[in-house]
This record gives sequence, C-alpha cells and structure tokens, in this order.
Amino acid sequence: MAAVLLRYSSLTNLYDIIREESPISLTHFLAATALTILVICFTLRSNSVYLVDFSCYLPPDYLRAPHSHFHEHFDASGAFDTDSLDFQMKVMERSGIGVEAGEPLSLHQIPADSSIIGTQEETTTVLFTVVEDLLSKHNINPKSIDILVSNCSLFCPTPSITSMIVNKFGFRSNIKTVSLGGMGCSAGMLSVSLVKDLLKVHKNSVALVLSMEAVTPNGYRGKVKSMLIANVLFRMGGAAVLLSNRKQDKKKAKYELQNLVRTHLGSNDKAYHSVFQQVDDAGHAGVSLSRALLHVAANALRTNISELGPRVLPYSEQLRYGWSMIRQKIWGQKEIYVPNFKSAFEHFCIHAGGKAVIDGIEDNLRLGKEDGEASRMTLYRFGNTSSSSLWYELGYLEAKGRVKKGDRVWQIAFGSGFKCNSAVWKCISDLDPTPRNSWSDRIHLYPVQIPEVFDH
Repeated sequence: MAAVLLRYSSLTNLYDIIREESPISLTHFLAATALTILVICFTLRSNSVYLVDFSCYLPPDYLRAPHSHFHEHFDASGAFDTDSLDFQMKVMERSGIGVEAGEPLSLHQIPADSSIIGTQEETTTVLFTVVEDLLSKHNINPKSIDILVSNCSLFCPTPSITSMIVNKFGFRSNIKTVSLGGMGCSAGMLSVSLVKDLLKVHKNSVALVLSMEAVTPNGYRGKVKSMLIANVLFRMGGAAVLLSNRKQDKKKAKYELQNLVRTHLGSNDKAYHSVFQQVDDAGHAGVSLSRALLHVAANALRTNISELGPRVLPYSEQLRYGWSMIRQKIWGQKEIYVPNFKSAFEHFCIHAGGKAVIDGIEDNLRLGKEDGEASRMTLYRFGNTSSSSLWYELGYLEAKGRVKKGDRVWQIAFGSGFKCNSAVWKCISDLDPTPRNSWSDRIHLYPVQIPEVFDH
C-alpha cells in the first residue's frame, strides 16, 4: 500500500499509473472530459430571445387624411363612377378608422403620385425615422447590429429595403440582411420567427426587425368591389423592433419571447385566394379581399391555437376542452368548449385589419371589448398599418401603463397566403409608466367613443 501511495505521489509517473491501473486509455479519458464540458456548456447556453425595445412611426399632423380627404381625391381622380365612390365611402364609414390616420405625402397630391420615387420617399421617411429613434433612444452604434430583417409585401426595390438602411446608417459589411416580400400583414411575426431561428445559430448577437407596408404604389383604379376595399383600409405606418440573445441585454430588455406559432393554410384554394393581388378585366392591378376572408381567418386561428393552446393554457382549461371534444365525438354534443385564454394571457394584440376582424376574433375567443381595446384604438387612430399594427397596439398598452412585470402578451397576426401567426411575450422588467412612443402625445384622450356610424 505504501508503495502504491509513493507511486501516486510522483507527478512524473501519473500517466503510467492511469495506463496501468485503469482499462481506460488517457485518450479516452481526455475525450470523455471534453465531451462532458461540451454537454455542460450546451446545457447552460441560453436560447432566450429578448425584446429590448421597439419604435413606431408617428405621422405628422399635416399627413392626416380624414374621410373628406378621400372623398375629394376619389372624386377628383375621375377613376371611379358614382357606385364605386359610394361603396368606398360606405366601407370607410364602417371600417373603424378615424380622422387622424395618415397617408404619405405622395397621396395628398391630385392626382396621386404612385411612382417609384414617391414610394421610395414613403419607405425611407417611415423606416429612417423609426430606426433613428430606436438607435438614439438606447445610444446604439449601428455597427453593433448583427442581423437586419425587413418586411414589406408590395414594394420590393433594387437595391433592397435592408440595403437602404445599411447605406443610410453605415452598418458594417458583414451584417446578415434579409428582405421579405409578398407575405402580407402577418410578416412582422414571420420576421421575428426568422430572427429567432438566426439567433439560435449566431450567439451573442443583436437583431433589428423593420415592418411596414408601402401605401403609395397600391391604389386600385377599377370597379371590382372586392379590390376597392384596400383603397380605404391601409394607412401609413411602420415599426422597428430590437431583439437580442445576449445575456447582458436581459437587464434592459422589456420582454422575453415565450412562444411563436406559425400556421399556413395555402394548400386550401379558398384560403389561398382570400387575399390576392391580381389584375381586373380592364387591366387595373389591385389586391382583392374576398367575402370568405373572415371565415378563412377563423379557421386559421383555430388551427393556430390548437398548437399554441397546450403550450400556454393551464391544465384545467385543457381538460375542459378535451372533455368537450370527447362528448362531441361520443354523444354528438354540438358546442365545443372555448378555453378561457384570459387564464393564460393578461393582454391581447389582435391585428388591426378592420373592425370586422377585431370583432370576429373577440367572438371566437370569447373576449370582452376591453381585451380588444388596444387593437380597436390602434385601428381608429392609425388605420390598418399592416404588419406593424401589433407594435402600435403594444405601444398603446405600455402608454396606458397596463403592462406589468410578469404579464404575458399574445400578439395575433393574419396575412395573405393565408397565414395566422402568433407570438407570446412575457414582460421581464418594470416598464416606464410614461414611455416616449407614438401614443405619448395624446394617450390621455384614449379610449375614445367610436361614432355610432361605425357600428351600422
């Protein structure tokens, strides 16, 4: 025994001892140790995605476009007969959009300027403003941005929108950029999903997501009613969202991404054609919104929550839903139990696609009017700003001081394809009760009583 101890006390004989006393070679020992370290590092590695902050574009007052503005311009354009003009004004009166929503400068002209120059001016005005606001607010050097993703469905210029941003702000040459097009109003959540996947690969990185829709080039001048609707629903707007997977950013981040579920019903012809860019018989291009749109959206939402529900709902709600399904299949019960999503979320941001969309989602999810307030007020003040509307809604909730640490927010987006995408965020910090955002100037005036004409 003493001899063995003596041998072990000599560091020069350590390799001989391992080799002689153990059936495992030193090479195997070192390999196992390295593997153990790698497993520990992988286990401890964070895959969290933090929402540091976001900024939404606030159109100046001189860009406001009240209903009378539309009537005057539609009439002066000479493109519409009396029936088409009356139809558009009737849609506007029922849309839920108020008099403060803005249009780009190009559409305030008579005739409207739908040129590529006007479109570029709208795009740069919106995106340069929100990016500058977000970066300056947090004193962020543009060269510290690692990933840049933009989405704009109907304007895909060359060079791309992300190239516009890189050129303007001097982002570094090895930044990873992606410009998404043709993906509709749900593209904001698609961009977040893409960034989430990129951040799994690129550790210790910061990403910037830009969401908007260009209104300038997309006016329809024909007589097909399903294509006239888009003329009055969409307004000027956009958002910049700063995301990160860096641990040091958790301290200053507002939210952490909990879940993100994407649903695509493009294999169904009715869903595929429910929002469709096309040319009418007279050769006029536009986007058609079919009568089946609300039904398609309801089906897409149902499919989406069938995947999201088990991740977020308490077991009690899942059991009630499961039991109702069993009763339907065995005893033919007609009504299926709708889970109480208020047990999973404190706040709801429903895409402000129109009054009918918000009403339909509230009914489907059995939500109260107060749950759709942020969506309804966003639609009233800013109109349908496409993929950026969810960020205006979250800004409304923050400006009202309603989001508290620990609260969960459910963002629900719909878009052409047809798609329903949803994201769940958890507030991880004590938010500024008086934030500086697109609602700060007049949040004290909201919620407003929407005129009765919108409810007819």
